Amino acid sequence: MKRLIAAAVCLPLSALAEEPVVEEQTAFVEANLLAIFYHEMAHAVIDLMEIPIYGQEEDAADTMAVLLIDALYEEEVAQGIAYDSAFGYINDPDGTEEVAYWDLHGPDEQRYFNHVCLFYGAAPEDREELAEDLGLPPERAVSCSEEYEQAIDSWGQIFDELEDGKGGSSFTLRPAAENEPARIRPLIEQEVAALNRDFALPTPVEVRIEACDEANAFYDPESVSITLCTEFEPYLDELFQKLDLD
Repeated sequence: MKRLIAAAVCLPLSALAEEPVVEEQTAFVEANLLAIFYHEMAHAVIDLMEIPIYGQEEDAADTMAVLLIDALYEEEVAQGIAYDSAFGYINDPDGTEEVAYWDLHGPDEQRYFNHVCLFYGAAPEDREELAEDLGLPPERAVSCSEEYEQAIDSWGQIFDELEDGKGGSSFTLRPAAENEPARIRPLIEQEVAALNRDFALPTPVEVRIEACDEANAFYDPESVSITLCTEFEPYLDELFQKLDLD
């Protein structure tokens, strides 16, 4: 069953926000944290279910993140998360840094448009305005439905397998460390509970929220854990200000 609201709506910071710009910034941060978590969850699924990947695994993880946003949420909420998390790929909005073409991740702008295209392609009749707002070129838009169908044909089988054993405890959240910033935990705590209702992995995954000295998130196959670095919160706050999305 699709979620009528995002877990982020229940966060104390959202409830206390008084100015529209604060609400928009909060929504941006929370949407990107969810998308990042889904991306790392994809790495865990690929590892634990031994899924063959043809191409870059980072691209496959990006794809699963978009498909989860589309699959888990009702339309209005899904569009809000997809819109905000698209801009999370634009790590250098000022264009001052050299593009690292050697990196495992694709260039930011390419990941941005892949994200927008795939989400649009899932329901083009309902998402035409969103695609226009996000600048999806018509030349790319014409193939987005086919791209979505190709993606869901592959990942849909995996989702079916995960849902066959739903109701387990595939994700566990490590207890909070001393002086841990409080903002990420409520969101991820609710998300872990929701995913445990929806999916079952062959091996439990521990979710960790901890300082890493950088804005990062990663899946570790040795410890079977997903780490969300607390530095991502201030980074996303700063990115929102740079992007001037309010």
